[in-house]
Amino acid sequence: QVQLVESGGGLVQAGGSLRLSCAASGRTFSNYNINWIRQAPGKEREFVARISKTGGSTYYADSVKGRFTISRDNAKNTVYLQMNSLKPEDTAVYYCAAAFTSWDISQYDYWGQGTQVTVSS
Repeated sequence: QVQLVESGGGLVQAGGSLRLSCAASGRTFSNYNINWIRQAPGKEREFVARISKTGGSTYYADSVKGRFTISRDNAKNTVYLQMNSLKPEDTAVYYCAAAFTSWDISQYDYWGQGTQVTVSS
């Protein structure tokens, strides 16, 4: 079992930065790839970024590439999403989700409760 708790969301002006954290409980945290997913009002969930179990590989949606950086500290059971040059279209609820192997959002194993990010223009 893995429980995930996101934090770090808030209100920021366009061009600003935020760092989201995803804290996990459970000793098997390092067995999971961790994903950041976001959902804006009235829109489908959207993949944002993924980091592999060891942190050796990272993947990004084209919409955030070059602006967002995902990282993890397995000793602290925490994954981070550094978000720079934020745009109003980044406004969404951001979720972290653990996936043992799947790339399919609907098949992710564990989800956090989400944290709201609002970017004002």
